[in-house]
Amino acid sequence: MVSIILPGLLRERAAADPDEIAMTVHGRGSLTFGEWERRSYGLARALRSRGVEPGDRVGLVFGNGAWLDYSVAFFGVLRAGAVAVPISDRSPDADAMLAHCGAAMVLRPGEVPPYTEDGGGEDDLPPVGAGDPAQILYTSGTTGRPKGVAATHANLAYGCGGRRKPFMHSKHLAHAFPIGTNAGQWMLVNAVDAHPEVVTLPRFTPGRFAALIEHYRAGTVFVVPAMAIEMLAAGAHTGHDLSSVLLLGSAAAPLPARVASDLGTAFPNATITNYYTSTEAAPAQTVMIFDPDRPSSVGRPVSGGAVRIATADGEALPPGVTGEVWMRSPTVTRAYFGDEAATGEVFRGGWVRMGDLGYIDDDGYLYLVDRESDVIKTGAYKVSTIHVEEAVHRHPDVVEAAAFGVPHPTLGKAVAVAVVGAVSPENLRIFLKDLLAPHELPVRLITLDALPRNHGGKVDKRALRKVGT
Repeated sequence: MVSIILPGLLRERAAADPDEIAMTVHGRGSLTFGEWERRSYGLARALRSRGVEPGDRVGLVFGNGAWLDYSVAFFGVLRAGAVAVPISDRSPDADAMLAHCGAAMVLRPGEVPPYTEDGGGEDDLPPVGAGDPAQILYTSGTTGRPKGVAATHANLAYGCGGRRKPFMHSKHLAHAFPIGTNAGQWMLVNAVDAHPEVVTLPRFTPGRFAALIEHYRAGTVFVVPAMAIEMLAAGAHTGHDLSSVLLLGSAAAPLPARVASDLGTAFPNATITNYYTSTEAAPAQTVMIFDPDRPSSVGRPVSGGAVRIATADGEALPPGVTGEVWMRSPTVTRAYFGDEAATGEVFRGGWVRMGDLGYIDDDGYLYLVDRESDVIKTGAYKVSTIHVEEAVHRHPDVVEAAAFGVPHPTLGKAVAVAVVGAVSPENLRIFLKDLLAPHELPVRLITLDALPRNHGGKVDKRALRKVGT
């Protein structure tokens, strides 16, 4: 079997459908497969002429309005034999990331070396193999210092190039994922491999994203839970026709059960699907089509991957027992760049320790209990923040919520909850008494206009702890 790499896949798409649009940034322009191929090849030659060598790291610092130029830059770097390091221009850690990876060059909008579009041969470019390094992607850093996760060409292109392209039911796939995130990179791969034209917009707001879906009659839509919550709270579905959506996928964080149920109403023809993975584990993932009988499950593994619950030493645990979540990649695993010790802790014989606690039921469905670092140890008990958040979300006036631990003089730590929505602390406490055990009830309730999030849309609980203490 011939190994597929993304630059080769782009060449095939460009040869077959040179004038077909691969990607559109609404209001900014479009990119055909032919243009993408010619521009990335021309940039690869320019990078080589500037001294970029195979294996060199090249930082790509771009904002969401520059998805087209970023896509050209990413493939240009790969075709030059170098390693792409995607970073959002909104990341406060960009300089530290570039220093950590030892970037030989940094490309930004307006700072790309001049090049000519060229569809010529490959004789003047170094050969690229499936086992060569292709990408370093930094983790969100919500639970600590961001780590650079290195992936090979084989890892990035796993599952690509099949005769039946993904999402054949759609002419357009809409998303608003940021550059520099695992979810954003997944959309980049979809742009070159999947059937629909990928459409996005420079800046997400609920109304703009709903209008984008309506304008393109998108059949497939991807969001993070924060975006879904904002759209529901703003009533974006009441002012726009979202009936074209047949698949609504949520990624990057667990989707609260009430939110998933409400999305089914807002997108009347859509199958609501939750995807669970991590930057370290990709392309391994679980997929869950929302099931009212299993509202909190994140699903079962797909595409040749596997999931197990185990001890820290990797000893498998039986169904129903809570332990560490481990995922097995269906292809060569990733690794932490420049950190052998951390790699050895997380990547074990093809398995990846996810940093989450969870359990698997008798039918193989995975349930997350909490991030291991987020579990609140209060007195003699351990409290799941996910469980507390699920209960809080059931209140009709709560828009979104996040639970976290705060210092307590006798218990060590106790539960605190930050809430967005028009609900009084007294009302919420009464509501929660029948849903939570006494040790799970929040001792502190904080009302915020919005939860602090990183550029990828994940709640920043380190920032919340500062607010709550």
